[in-house]
Amino acid sequence: GEILFEKAAEERAYPASTTKIMTALMALELCRRYDIGIDTEVTVPKEAVGVEGSSVYLKAGESRTIEELLYGAMLRSGNDAATALAVCLGGNEKNFVKMMNDKARELGCHRTQFVNPTGLFDEAHYTTAKDLACIARTAMEIDTFRQIATAKTWGTYTNKNKTVFQYEGGTGIKIGFTEKSGRTLVAS
Repeated sequence: GEILFEKAAEERAYPASTTKIMTALMALELCRRYDIGIDTEVTVPKEAVGVEGSSVYLKAGESRTIEELLYGAMLRSGNDAATALAVCLGGNEKNFVKMMNDKARELGCHRTQFVNPTGLFDEAHYTTAKDLACIARTAMEIDTFRQIATAKTWGTYTNKNKTVFQYEGGTGIKIGFTEKSGRTLVAS
């Protein structure tokens, strides 16, 4: 957790899909809290189908494991997978996002506010490099999260994050992009 170098670390920025670090962290925390295995099957809710941007092409009513949704959100950046996690584990997207914001505050990330679990652009959805580093560090302390973020492939999914392919010892974590946010990266 020691800061070696920082530049504009507390400047407001738009995280794009690096938001999914918090989405996965929150999903795994809820699984632990309620003793739910990631091998548990859930039914894909209609809210998760057709979410704009990157997708793993979920269909309403189909069964997927929480693990499949986590890998879909983290490796393929599936906005549908992130939304499915939010609805299935949070009861609804709004409640899950509230939990994401509560977790951010608990971690001391007071310059972060989420409005969705995907990172789709919204002026009110923002963070800082320093806050995102804190969230990522916390997530990487969870073995399951670290295993997912580090994976080059899983099933039919190939990790979009080139860090795990191009840098010896690269362990992820997440990339993102929207037109308004630009390119984002949290690397380890």
